[in-house]
Amino acid sequence: MNVGVLLAAGASTRMGRPKALVQWRGQSFFAHGVRALWSTCDVVIAVLGAHAADVRHDVEREFGRLVEAGDLSRDLHVANRHGSRSLEVQFVTNRAWSRGGMLSSARTGLASALRTRAASILLLPVDHPEVSAETVVHMSAMMAHALQAFGGRRGRDFAYALVPRFRGERGHPLAVTPALARAICRDKTSAHLSDAVRRSARLVGYMDVTDRGVVTNRNTPKQRG
Repeated sequence: MNVGVLLAAGASTRMGRPKALVQWRGQSFFAHGVRALWSTCDVVIAVLGAHAADVRHDVEREFGRLVEAGDLSRDLHVANRHGSRSLEVQFVTNRAWSRGGMLSSARTGLASALRTRAASILLLPVDHPEVSAETVVHMSAMMAHALQAFGGRRGRDFAYALVPRFRGERGHPLAVTPALARAICRDKTSAHLSDAVRRSARLVGYMDVTDRGVVTNRNTPKQRG
């Protein structure tokens, strides 16, 4: 199974409100991220931190409205095709969000993902709402091919990362094997997620995409689109 991790714990000081709740094309950044990950992930783990209770309350109401409007029917159909019987989001809270940054949130999400039977894990920051479901599906497929090349199920024990690139610029989501996820969780010296990946990955692969969304992060009101 594939597990998605949506990183939504930051204080969003430049945005002026929780980025998870900012609207883009009629839905919150949070909803865009979860729905993109659902395209290939059996479960999405949402890592909250600042304003966790308010964010969870508002996004649960939003998804309730999407269900009532029938807007998630296609998502469920896609989930059924890749083997999921339902659309699932699990909420976890990063208590260290204010001092640990994205890396501490990634560790929180990865630790939760490792408690599942994940074959691969995809991490997506909530401020990348334009990442397309097609990109996520292609990332997942390429990771599956890599795992097969590394020895099938044994490939999970190979510390491997897959990174999308748009016109040579690295972006998100980041796909990792369970072995790399465990190494990142154990790493107590790196300051950033990219540092932890470089320290611990035995191999990093890149997938060139035409999806500008992988490098489009929205941090201020002017960048909401």
